[in-house]
Amino acid sequence: MKAGQVKLYDANPEILKLLSGTDLHVSIMVPNHDIISIASNQSIANEWIYTNLLQYYPETKIRFILVGNEVLSGDPDIWPHLVPAMQRIKNSLKILHIRNIKISTPLAMDILETTFPPSNASFRFEIESVILPLLHFLNGTRSYFSIDVYPYFPWSANPTSIDLDFALMRGNQSRTDLNGGLVYTNLLDQMLDSLHFAMAKLVGHQTIRLMLTETGWLHAGDFDQPGANIYNAATYNRNLIQKFTADPPVGTPARPNAVIPIFIFSLFDENQKSGPGTERNWGLVSSDGRPTYEIDLSGKTGVTEYGPLPAARNNRPYKGNLWCVVARGANSSQLEQAISLVCNQANGTCNALVPGKECYAPISPTWHGSYAFSSYWAKFRNEGANCYFNGLAKQSTRNPSRGSCEFPSVTL
Repeated sequence: MKAGQVKLYDANPEILKLLSGTDLHVSIMVPNHDIISIASNQSIANEWIYTNLLQYYPETKIRFILVGNEVLSGDPDIWPHLVPAMQRIKNSLKILHIRNIKISTPLAMDILETTFPPSNASFRFEIESVILPLLHFLNGTRSYFSIDVYPYFPWSANPTSIDLDFALMRGNQSRTDLNGGLVYTNLLDQMLDSLHFAMAKLVGHQTIRLMLTETGWLHAGDFDQPGANIYNAATYNRNLIQKFTADPPVGTPARPNAVIPIFIFSLFDENQKSGPGTERNWGLVSSDGRPTYEIDLSGKTGVTEYGPLPAARNNRPYKGNLWCVVARGANSSQLEQAISLVCNQANGTCNALVPGKECYAPISPTWHGSYAFSSYWAKFRNEGANCYFNGLAKQSTRNPSRGSCEFPSVTL
C-alpha cells in the first residue's frame, strides 16, 4: 500500500519488533491511564521510555511519542497532568541525547466551540488552562498540534445542510468565510483552519504546525448512519491522499503551502469492537486482511486510474422502522447467554417471551433472541444502546413480527 508511516495506540512489543529494519516512521502512544504517574515522577517517565522505546529504537524508526489520546474529551482529572507528562517524556529523551523524536498529544475537534466560520473559532473556555501551556510546549519544541478530524460526523449529523461533495473533497461546492475572506472547497480544510484561527487568537502561537493524527471515512455502517459505503470511503481517502501528497504542498486557505502529516484511520476493520457500526468499519483492509478497495498511500496513482467501485448507497438518512434481529451465523451458546443477560438486565424487556405469552412460540434462540434484542434496543436506544450485542445482532428493515406477536421497533 506504500505507506510512509504508521501510528500505534500503544507501544506494542510485537509490532515494534516487526517494524524493525523497515523504512516506516512509527508513532507510539502513552496510554491515558499512565499520564498522571508519569507527570508526577521523572523516574517513572524514564522507565517508560526505557521499556517502550529503547528496546526497539533506533532499529525501529520511532519518530513520534503521542502522550494520551483525546485527553481533553475525557476525564478532567487527567487534564492538568497532560503537559507536565509531555515535559517529563521530553526530559527523558534529552537525558538520552535523542533529538529526532517529536512529542505531541492527539486531540479531538470538540476542543473548539465552533468550526464555521473558521475565523470565529475558539477553544472551549474550560480547557484554555491546558491549551495555553500545551501550545507553549509545542512551540518551544517545534512539534505539531495533533488533531483527529472526521468530516463524516458533521456531515452525517446534518446531511441536508452540508453537501456530500463538500465533505468528500470533490470540489463541487464552496463556502466563504466572510470575516476572513477565505473560500473553502471542502469541509476538511474548513475544520483545519478553524484550529489555525483558534491558535492565532492566543498570542505567539500563529505558526504551530498541524498534524492530522486521525481522519477517514467508514465503508459500512448501520441504517441510521447515512453515507457509510465503499464508494464514499474510497472517494474521501483517495482525494485526501492526492491533496496531502501534492508537490508543492497545497496546505489550507489560511495556511497555503503548509505541509501537514496525516494518518488515515484505520488500517484494519475492528470487527470485534463494540458500539454502533461506525466503530467497526473504517479499515483500508478487512479484519481478515482483504483490501476494502484499491488505495495507494504514496499518491502516485491518480484518482481517475482506479477501477470502478460499487455504487454509492444510503447517502440520505433512512426514514422508517428498524428492528434488531439475530445475525446470520450467530453462535447458539453465546446467543442463549445474551438472551438471558438481556432479559434479566431490563425489567419488562422480555415479558412477551414468557410461556403462554404471545411471543413465546416458536421456541428457538433465533426467535427469542430477535425479540429480546429488538425490545431492548427500542427501549434503551435513546440512552445509548445499540444493535450489536457482541456481534450477535444486526439492524433490519424487515418486520419480523408474526401473528399476535408484535416486535418493538425503532422509528427514524
